Amino acid sequence: MTIEEIQNEIIDEFSMFEDWEERYQYMIDLGKDLPLIDDQYKTEDHIIKGCQSKVWVHAELKDDKVHFTADSDAIITKGIIAILIRAFSDQKPEDIINANTDFIDDIGLKDHLSPTRANGLVSMIKQLKMYAIAYNAQLNA
Repeated sequence: MTIEEIQNEIIDEFSMFEDWEERYQYMIDLGKDLPLIDDQYKTEDHIIKGCQSKVWVHAELKDDKVHFTADSDAIITKGIIAILIRAFSDQKPEDIINANTDFIDDIGLKDHLSPTRANGLVSMIKQLKMYAIAYNAQLNA
């Protein structure tokens, strides 16, 4: 599936819920299903700067696609990174770089986060794209 198709799927899933309490619960459930980062990557080097909670992300290139794993010490944040990883993991670096993130606005996530969590969300997106930029440069070297 393309990033856009996955994002549309996420939008459809979130639209099924009546209120934000249900959406938060769904995000928590997504976080529980997150492919967890190996403990060896739970280091300062893998922490996303700018997040209120601790969020660790590891990326590796497999078959010319970026594969992400992550974890967080906060359940809502873990759900947020799970959504992003679902959209961007196992995609070509160039596709991740060029992908828009309007789906975040479409599901209303930014409007329902505290300012510090919203800043963390932006930091998570930037970090995933930075990994993609690095791997794209490596592929095109």
